[in-house]
Parts: sequence; structure tokens; C-alpha cells
Amino acid sequence: MLRYKWRGDDPDHAENRALRTAMHQAVPLIWFFGIAPGVYKPIYPVYLLWEEPQHRQFVIDPDVARGLVAPGEHVAEHVRRYILREMKQRLHQPVFRATVLRAYATRCAVCALRHAQLLDAAHIVPDRDEAGIAAVRNGLALCKIHHAAYDSSVLGIRPDLVVEIRADLLEEIDGPMLEHGLKGRHGQRLMAVPKVRAERPDAELLEQRYATFRAAD
Repeated sequence: MLRYKWRGDDPDHAENRALRTAMHQAVPLIWFFGIAPGVYKPIYPVYLLWEEPQHRQFVIDPDVARGLVAPGEHVAEHVRRYILREMKQRLHQPVFRATVLRAYATRCAVCALRHAQLLDAAHIVPDRDEAGIAAVRNGLALCKIHHAAYDSSVLGIRPDLVVEIRADLLEEIDGPMLEHGLKGRHGQRLMAVPKVRAERPDAELLEQRYATFRAAD
């Protein structure tokens, strides 16, 4: 489970008392999860399941385990795995999206589209894969068209950040989206990458995903 530390060491600090009251009354809370200095992603609803005074902290349940666990209760292993998987997914998705879009300045890496509502945070290596880490360097900000093209191996990205389009589509004649949105990007470098080097796409992860693209070509 996830834990949230007391404010300071005093159990009667006003904030600790307020959280304790929220826990006893099963009041839903909003958790502001830090994704950058001064930038937070709200996760909600979250509930406090119980308190661990010896460790000066509360146990957080982001609503996936309500009714399944209780203090001191033995939880079957398969239920525990389900809870942990669902909890990680519930927290991972919005935090990953917010972090990736921030790193890419809310622009599609392939076409530089700036409209946040039309952008996704795409995994380079899928998160179901062992190498699919929940980190910005395993992410790309992509518009919904380029995200779908990337996931279906219509579009590939080489480790040197150059876009490739599947060979059969390069020969196809269709409307302006295919002509300009896909074929027009073939052989071109990404139009948006993070300014912070540590947040740029990981070359090894790109290589692994590019091999999948080439196999589908």
C-alpha cells in the first residue's frame, strides 16, 4: 500500500488531526502528487484506510481496495496482487501523462501539435513489458493520430529520433492526412523533444521498439 507521512512528529498537529477525522469518516480526499517543482497532478478520490502511528503515517487507498481490506486483515495473495496492480495503474496513468506532456511542452513529438486535449502520453516500450518503465524517458507526447500510428507500427521512431513510415503506406495514395500527416514526416526528425537531456527518449528503449516496427514492415 501507499503511505502518507504525518505533518511533523506531533500526532495532535492540526493537519494530522484533520486527516484522522477524514479517515474515520471515510471522506474522499484529493492527493496532489508532485511531478515537477511547483507542479502537481491531482489524484482523486483517495481515502485513508488506517493509521500507522509507530511510523507516523497513514495508509492510502485510491478507491480500488475499499471493502476488500481492513486493518490487520489477511488478504489472499491474488487479491493483494490485484489491488497493487490496480493501484499502480490508477496512479500511473494520470501522473505519467502529466509528466510527459510537461517535458514535451505540450507538443506532439512528431508534428508539434499544441492542443493538450488532442495529445496522449505514449509509451515507447509498453508498460506491460518488463522494460516498460514508468518514466519520462520511456514516453513520447503524441497526438492521437500519431499515437495510434505508433502503437500499430504504421509509424516508427529510430534511436536517432528520425521518423519512419511503413513502406507499404509510402506507396499508398489517400487523403491529406496520409499524405501530409504521415508520409510527409517520413525521414524527418522529431519536431519536439524535452529540453532536459535526462527526459529525452532513451535510445535503448527506442531501439527495442524500433525493432518491433521493422518486424512489422
